[in-house]
Amino acid sequence: MLNDVKTLPDDPNLLKGLIASLTSELTSRDVLIAKLQHQLSGLRRHQFGARSETIHQLELTIEEQEIARAAEAPAPAASDTKAEKKKPKRRPLPEGLPRQESILLPGEACASCGGKLRELGRDVTEELEYIPGRFIVNRIIRPRMACTCCEQIVQAPLPSRPIERGRPGPGLLAHVLVGKYADHLPLYRQSQIFERDGIDLPRSTLTDWIGQATALLEPLAAVIGRHVQAGPALFADDTPVKMQAPIAQQANTNTRRKKGKMITARFWAYVRDERPWLGDAPPAAWYQFTTDRKGEHPVAHLATYSGWMHADAYAGFNGLYRSDRIVEVACMAHVRRKFVDVFKAQGSAIAEEAIRLIAKLYVVEKEARGSPPDERVLLRQAKSKPILDDLEIWLEQQLQRISGKSPLAQAIRYALTRIKRLQPYLDHGVLELDNNSAERAMRGVALGRKNWLFAGSERGGQSAAVAFTLIETAKLDGVDPQAWLTHVLGRIADHKINRIDELLPWNYTPA
Repeated sequence: MLNDVKTLPDDPNLLKGLIASLTSELTSRDVLIAKLQHQLSGLRRHQFGARSETIHQLELTIEEQEIARAAEAPAPAASDTKAEKKKPKRRPLPEGLPRQESILLPGEACASCGGKLRELGRDVTEELEYIPGRFIVNRIIRPRMACTCCEQIVQAPLPSRPIERGRPGPGLLAHVLVGKYADHLPLYRQSQIFERDGIDLPRSTLTDWIGQATALLEPLAAVIGRHVQAGPALFADDTPVKMQAPIAQQANTNTRRKKGKMITARFWAYVRDERPWLGDAPPAAWYQFTTDRKGEHPVAHLATYSGWMHADAYAGFNGLYRSDRIVEVACMAHVRRKFVDVFKAQGSAIAEEAIRLIAKLYVVEKEARGSPPDERVLLRQAKSKPILDDLEIWLEQQLQRISGKSPLAQAIRYALTRIKRLQPYLDHGVLELDNNSAERAMRGVALGRKNWLFAGSERGGQSAAVAFTLIETAKLDGVDPQAWLTHVLGRIADHKINRIDELLPWNYTPA
């Protein structure tokens, strides 16, 4: 406003007015500077995190790395006394915890001569167990018995446990797994919760438990994967997750990766859900983890699958559609989302009308839900097909009236492309209007990602995929994941692999 003091007016009234204007301008600038400083401070906190947040992120990094190591490491042999001596001494379990004792006897008579057995001593193994709401200690007592005739010493074998030479019972392991992958509690927080109950369970111990437990449960997750691919149609989606870059990759000259020390990995979800058309197969969700988003991954995951696949417009899925095995079915929810974004940003009447027409299709789907496939086809042909045809014609007309470079035009072109690939749902009652089944399956991953932030390694991501597969499948089948995992973890170590289907959640009967 004032470039040269020589231009100052001589009139006192004009000077007063000029000073008032300058004061107002300075006040406005001060307010703006204060506002920008506040915004900058918030952005810095968001980007770099407070000191305590940084410490927690470091703990999460270590946590995911240790889960991966535990999953890869073989279980220690029972006779490995040297390894046992190197381990730090465990603290005894608190005396105040209730004890539940079970006595395992080797039999009533000597197996060699039939003589009567007398007790020489006892071996006591304590196993920390968790029953929802409280801890107990299982005391497994195995008397060492000697024959009164031939002096042969016998003892009942220790039953198999989820983690050999480990302390956790099946219920406690299930509680930790569900806490991390269903309730989204990082292990350092769970450790703090246990500490309030007087239980000393360091985060490093919990990571070891999860790594070994998911390795034990991996065959069951593979069975669920085969079940998902046995259906006539599935839903597919993927979501990003940060993963700590491997050491070799961190040393790469790529500046972006070297600076952040993170890469973008992926969780993939494949869902089978036949409930909308009264199918007999139980619903299931199968998760996979990869270190990138290359199209070769879904091709490898679904190498044996043949049928329909609901998915978004991700180009990486195109490799699946090149064969005759898999046929694409587009997602109307993604089409609608494009128009919702335009309407919120611009208030476009065309976008609003498109949303209204799409809503009519969902009204028909609400009516079709719970009907057998042939009835769904008849209903869609009578009601949905005219709506979809009108929507396609109307969108083509609107595209000629607007700028081809506008966001609305991009939304219309996307819709016209996807509508052509949505046509199969009109003729096949086992198909759906959208891919929402897969997107719902990703909600747990997205919520967890906000809490545990990233995967520490590829093996850690694979352990998470196993846990998500089991927990989300149980939830889809209306089964309490903690009760079911407690049941499974108590049996899977001794269960025959050719009868593993008996352990699936839809075959579980609560006690």
